[in-house]
Amino acid sequence: MHRLAHALSAQTTAPLLHAQTIVNGVIAICDPLGSLYLPETGTLVVSDLHLEKGSAFARRGMLLPPYDTLATLRVLEAAIARHDPKFVISLGDNFDDRVGSAAMPDDFRHMVAAMAHGREWVWINGNHDPDGAFGLPGASMDELGHAGLTFRHEPKRGDAVGEIAGHLHPAATVVRRERAVRRACFATDGTRMLMPAFGVTTGGLDLRHRAMTGLFDRSKLVAHMLGRDRIYSVRFANLIA
Repeated sequence: MHRLAHALSAQTTAPLLHAQTIVNGVIAICDPLGSLYLPETGTLVVSDLHLEKGSAFARRGMLLPPYDTLATLRVLEAAIARHDPKFVISLGDNFDDRVGSAAMPDDFRHMVAAMAHGREWVWINGNHDPDGAFGLPGASMDELGHAGLTFRHEPKRGDAVGEIAGHLHPAATVVRRERAVRRACFATDGTRMLMPAFGVTTGGLDLRHRAMTGLFDRSKLVAHMLGRDRIYSVRFANLIA
């Protein structure tokens, strides 16, 4: 929840520090809020919002605090205000289940509409929401080629040059002040990137997990870890299991 606290804070005691990297020749800026900004095309990318997660769990008879959608949308508002993008891409699992977008309350729909006003917006379909976003601004599609990159929800095995994907919710662990610190992260070897989950109630999968095997050249892999007001960039060899 540190991203929400940061997004709603009027002031910060330290300068905001992003991390700039290059994916397939395209400049990309990793933001501590969990968004990726491509300055050459004014494109903002987020992944795995998992909106309406609380209501999705309620439909399955499990109760979660019902604040996830509002909290996630507030962080998204902050990211959009920070970068003022021309184009927004949300990389799938935008909603936590197939009916989440249709069931989303009107107040939240109005928030999305206000953010999308004057911008192009694309919802990439995910495994949780394969039918697309219902009744919201923008277009739904399975993948998108844009700005010299390919945007999809699930990373492809094998050659996927220029891929920006989500789905796996990458996270990394380092030792800091003799303590293990685990954070969500952007993961890239310069050829492809996996995005951190943007939803405030989502978990993470460690970069050393077997599901990550074969996706990266680990000799070039860097984890851009999300801190409260900065990104910490750590080479894969310096991470711990």
